[in-house]
Amino acid sequence: MSTSSDGPRPLPTAESARETIETESVATVRRGPFRGIRERWNDLSRPMQWAWMVPVVVLAYALPYLDFFPLSTSPGNNWSIALFSMAVYALVAVGLNVVVGYAGLLDLGYVAFFAVGQYTAAMFTSPDSPYLKIPYLWTLPAAMIVAMIFGVVLGVPTLRLRGDYLAIVTLGFGEIVRILATIIPAMKGQVGFQNIGRPPGETAAGVPIFSNSNGMPWYWLTITVLIIVLLLVGNLERSRVGRAFIAIREDEDAAETMGVPTFKYKVWAFAIGASVGGLSGALMAGQIGFVNNQKFDVQTSILFLAAVVLGGTGNKVGAILGGAIVAYIPLRFTAIAEYKYLIFGIALVILMIYRSQGLIPAKMRLMAYSRKAIEWIAPPKPPQGAEPQRAPKPSTEGGAS
Repeated sequence: MSTSSDGPRPLPTAESARETIETESVATVRRGPFRGIRERWNDLSRPMQWAWMVPVVVLAYALPYLDFFPLSTSPGNNWSIALFSMAVYALVAVGLNVVVGYAGLLDLGYVAFFAVGQYTAAMFTSPDSPYLKIPYLWTLPAAMIVAMIFGVVLGVPTLRLRGDYLAIVTLGFGEIVRILATIIPAMKGQVGFQNIGRPPGETAAGVPIFSNSNGMPWYWLTITVLIIVLLLVGNLERSRVGRAFIAIREDEDAAETMGVPTFKYKVWAFAIGASVGGLSGALMAGQIGFVNNQKFDVQTSILFLAAVVLGGTGNKVGAILGGAIVAYIPLRFTAIAEYKYLIFGIALVILMIYRSQGLIPAKMRLMAYSRKAIEWIAPPKPPQGAEPQRAPKPSTEGGAS
């Protein structure tokens, strides 16, 4: 005997929809070890969240003084310079997260924008460059502007592609930038640029504050830049542009049907992500003091993407964590540094099996908003056995008997 019945099925009522959403939300709450912490964090008011963030920021600035086992990378690698590398990778991951996490565009050539930032700082400050010289700090916004232009140049002809095709095009763009740095004489190929500029300032003994061997001031500068970028990215996430990015990521066809100009917003995503990549490259060039064409290969770009996926695609805090981990592990365990790609490959496979959304997945609040909307449209019924509230009787004072 068949259990299926002919004829149309009845539409779900508001009560059944509410029960379904509550069941799904309970299942969502039970998933993930940090779900309870996140729920309590979301319940806090904005001032309370800022108050809790103050100790985190203080701890971030105090990290150079926590040079002890098992946290420290010494003696194999200088601890403060390792922290600077972690901060730069975190900044790179935040920029790439705008492209991959928010807009859902797979970019395998993000290292190109990182290279553009480094070469911009080198060409405007190095004595090996014949071009106009400007103070180093002015190269930071200049690197953002130049990288943004490159992002638009890449995005306009290619962002009508999707998925694997877009990934292949961006991968080719990254290789084009590396090859151009090799064959164009002005970019000096493997010889590169030396004595790249740095921020001003000297100690009482006449030693530059921002030297190549002292990573502490470089780390503090990068952390300050990272906090500013996080504030801007947070506002972007809550803005109309950020909502358009997420709509494109979830379903580009549906977003375009609803009137979202998807092509324009995808170009914006590439431009914004490229500007952050150029900024991080300029910071790295200043600290190292040397730029050539040797560190802008495909492996580095894949490492940037691994940082975003590892931390949690679409979550800026997860991107910071992923970038810091990707930079920290090879510096902490120098003996296995040459196997870093193998290690992160295995880690990503395990992560995709047990926690496919990353260490800190993106916040999903649409379910909460839909639940509130249903409660507003159809308020919940009183429990069984409870007497319904009766409307008060109209007053008869002064009326006819």
